[in-house]
Amino acid sequence: MPLNRAFVGRSYRAGGTFEVSREHIRRFAQAIGDANPAYLDRSAATDLGHPDVVAPPTFLTTVGLSLPDANGPLSDPDLGIDLGLVVHGEQRYVHHRPVRPGDELTATTTITDIRDAGANELLSMTTEIRTTAGELVATSYNTIVSRGTAATASGEAS
Repeated sequence: MPLNRAFVGRSYRAGGTFEVSREHIRRFAQAIGDANPAYLDRSAATDLGHPDVVAPPTFLTTVGLSLPDANGPLSDPDLGIDLGLVVHGEQRYVHHRPVRPGDELTATTTITDIRDAGANELLSMTTEIRTTAGELVATSYNTIVSRGTAATASGEAS
């Protein structure tokens, strides 16, 4: 069954917040095998002009996984997504400033496009990651693939 195209433009604010700590950053850097001193050593980070250690660019993936998704687009039954048919297509971040300890982050995700790609549908979303004070930290662009749900795949008219 095709995704509900009326959802394009709909936004969802994540429930709760995620407070970043040095320990979160250290564990993530170790998990990805990146020993950059700016991630692990406050003195090294301040020598580079940062107020504290900074998070690796892909750290925001953990923030997205840590924020409650009860109000997110993939949890909305009216969108019509079957998670058993979904694969991750693409993700990229535009960083407006580094993530650092003490940041209390929240996110708002907007569905920006749903389109057919052969028998599949591509669901594109943009997520703004902000501090609770409203400062934009990063923008995430994410596309997921809903396999075999395009209207043409199910015999429905487009």
